Amino acid sequence: METELQLLNAVRSGERAAMRRLYDRYAGYATAIALRYVSDRDAVHDVLQDSFVKILTSVDGFNYKGEGSLKGWVAAIVTHQAIDHVKRHARIVLTDHIPDEPDVPEPDVGRVPQDVLNRLISQLPTGYRMVLSLHVFEQMSHKEIARLLGIKPETSASQFMRAKNALAKLINNYLNSAKQ
Repeated sequence: METELQLLNAVRSGERAAMRRLYDRYAGYATAIALRYVSDRDAVHDVLQDSFVKILTSVDGFNYKGEGSLKGWVAAIVTHQAIDHVKRHARIVLTDHIPDEPDVPEPDVGRVPQDVLNRLISQLPTGYRMVLSLHVFEQMSHKEIARLLGIKPETSASQFMRAKNALAKLINNYLNSAKQ
């Protein structure tokens, strides 16, 4: 199998087949990332197209740091393109008000198939979904999320708490319905 460095060098040399291999290798992964932020399939297609255009036009500036770094770079570009798309096209409601409602008990997420979990996450309001995805999947701090989204760190933390509770409710409902 072709290593990332071999693929990267072939893309940098302008080899069209290598560009296609890059797309084929990372398109599924990129789609999964985009779906964390954008729930509309047509919009996900737009995000992927914009992402791969950016990847291919800026590949010469990418600093390869070892196996896995190309995949990470692709993920970062897709994440930023998806967030930019949401900022341009969706109404995002963010608040730093911490709800008085009690925390929902954490469900057994291990009993939920990955495709079901992804579907449940996609049902969250846009602001919740973005902060949850950035914090959990991209492992960003609330300070980093705040800087990226133009909000206060407290707003990010509040959105995360709300998202976590809302997702827990959805998961518990799924698990309860699966028992019946």
